[in-house]
Amino acid sequence: MENFAAQDAEYRDQVLPPQTRARVSLEAATTLGWHQWVGELGEAIGMDGFGASAPAGALYKHFGFTPERVADAGRAAVTRARSSGAS
Repeated sequence: MENFAAQDAEYRDQVLPPQTRARVSLEAATTLGWHQWVGELGEAIGMDGFGASAPAGALYKHFGFTPERVADAGRAAVTRARSSGAS
């Protein structure tokens, strides 16, 4: 994220066009900092807890790193964006 933030606005706007507001991030760590890039209509999926211990597959499921959860987050972000008049 630091490297992306250090880029000029033109580059960042090419990667994340301002008019595209239905955004979802997926981070196998904390969601801290991702809200800056997904915006108020987007959704950040990540581990917002501490101390969980289990096999990786179980942890991924527990924290929502599943195809279903990511698809649901994407649909929800699109719905919010459409409701707000954004894309």
